[in-house]
Amino acid sequence: MNLSNYILQHIDPEDKILKELSRETNLKKLMPRMLSGHLQGKILEFLSKMIKPENILEIGTFTGYSTICLAKGLTENGKIYTIEINDEHEEIINKYLQKANISEKVKLIIGDANDFIDNFDFNFDLVFIDGDKRQYLEYYKKILQKVKIGGYILADNVLWDGKVVEELQKSDEYTKGILEFNNFAANDLRVEKVILPVRDGITIIRKISD
Repeated sequence: MNLSNYILQHIDPEDKILKELSRETNLKKLMPRMLSGHLQGKILEFLSKMIKPENILEIGTFTGYSTICLAKGLTENGKIYTIEINDEHEEIINKYLQKANISEKVKLIIGDANDFIDNFDFNFDLVFIDGDKRQYLEYYKKILQKVKIGGYILADNVLWDGKVVEELQKSDEYTKGILEFNNFAANDLRVEKVILPVRDGITIIRKISD
């Protein structure tokens, strides 16, 4: 038994709906690895439950696994706004939001997140960044203005299969985007931050000043 399997056997079992969503994603979608999965999903769920957010912003819905996990921590009247650029995922997202009985708590937006972030006229308690890696820094700069003091940003894939410690290839815009974000966040005195080396790396960022 490898360590990953050991961990999965010693945490709470995967939610039935999430297991079904994972199975369908793997059967029907290209790059199913983009799905958060059981361990990361549980971490997102726990962080959301600890923070108890009223408003969540998610950039990069994919098929909705992380959306469902994050929604479990919302306050009674809370809402999650999730932005997905690929409209081909809309059907499966809505299907599983309904199965999970959280459709009324989720506002799904189809399009480029950078076209929508500035339009929100309220602030967020929690943001999950998991969109286009080339645009992470652009997302972050816009989002931080929309996060409450004491609010959190979670950024996924910040270790990028270990490429962040390898020589950068000139044509690799994705790794470049992650590096730019990581370096900027590391030196941003408006926030506290820590990287969890879970799966592909999650940075937890807490806003402490404007």
